[in-house]
Amino acid sequence: MGFWVTAQERPIAIFIDCNCDNRFIRQQLAYVNHVRDQGLADIQLFIYDIKMGSGGRSYTLDFKGKNAFDDNNKKLVYETTPTMTSSEVRQGLLKKIQLGLVGYLMETEMADDIVFIVTPSSANPHEVTTTEDAWANWIFEIYGEGEFKKETSKSKHRLEFGFEGDKITEKWRIRTDIELNRSVDKFENDGETFHSKREEYEFDGSVVRSLCDHWSLGMFTGIQHDSYNNLKLSIAAQPAIEYSIFPYSEVLMREISFAYRIGYLYNEYQEPTIYSLMSESLYGQTLNLKLQFRQDWGNLSANLAASSYLHDFSKNRVKFRSNVSVRVLKGLSVRFSSNLELIRDQISLPAGDASLEDVLLQQRQIATDFKLGFRVGLGYTFGSAYNNIINTRL
Repeated sequence: MGFWVTAQERPIAIFIDCNCDNRFIRQQLAYVNHVRDQGLADIQLFIYDIKMGSGGRSYTLDFKGKNAFDDNNKKLVYETTPTMTSSEVRQGLLKKIQLGLVGYLMETEMADDIVFIVTPSSANPHEVTTTEDAWANWIFEIYGEGEFKKETSKSKHRLEFGFEGDKITEKWRIRTDIELNRSVDKFENDGETFHSKREEYEFDGSVVRSLCDHWSLGMFTGIQHDSYNNLKLSIAAQPAIEYSIFPYSEVLMREISFAYRIGYLYNEYQEPTIYSLMSESLYGQTLNLKLQFRQDWGNLSANLAASSYLHDFSKNRVKFRSNVSVRVLKGLSVRFSSNLELIRDQISLPAGDASLEDVLLQQRQIATDFKLGFRVGLGYTFGSAYNNIINTRL
């Protein structure tokens, strides 16, 4: 189904916030006014998207009516497949936006200028067909990348390979990830040659079962080799439980969840550690708090994770990450991001002092008590609030 509007007037002002081709949407919706600030809009459209088990994306279109359309709100869903091109995705999203606008346009003078076209998808538009999934909801991806850089006194070789498998249903999520990374840097100075070599091979697997709208159970396993962290071999197995305060169906707009993991870890080291160990068996736990809100005033996401070893609670780590974007007033937005790690669990550190070469070339992990980062940004847009013209000329 599609429609177009022949009226020259643009009685409706719309504000669209989405991770999409906004220029294309504005160009195709030339019969409404597009405003740069949501406070000036008669219709606020927030489009949230999330990856689905099929590899495609699910878009939730949240229409909020203002002024003459106050309390006229609606939600629509648009889903894509992994084989769709970007052009097909944006065309489908445009049709869904147009469909959502119909109810608002019908309340204006433009109602008489709307022309509908309905094209049945088959000879019998009422016939329902089902397709058998030969892959049983499994999605696989294989990827690889090689990099080579060369200068007079230095060179770099890097190889990366990976495999991912995902099976997602309403009740189950099964993941498998295999990744292999190898990087070799070579430096020459005053007749001396320095090499920096880092290798990381990793396998991760998990099985998660949804119990209801708020609870889930899972099992996580992993095998790792990491030269930077002095790990010759690391094997982990951790059962987990998660509780979400809001139903999982609302995760696109708001989420507060708690997850707890506890399990077994075996480490075999390349060099003796600061505790004079070449291998050890450990038990550990992790508590994770996740917050995410996507609202009219902006976006907020935060993650707090605290972990420790059960044999010694002083061996622990706390991680905090956050991103905040707030619309302060018309045209003005403020963005903050931060990350903080308090580190007390570097049990795999090799004994002895790190050489200057190790430090500069980042060949091995260095002892630290914390990691800290903070960013702040400010954006202000002013000038004409109404501009529906798209101009891509040089």
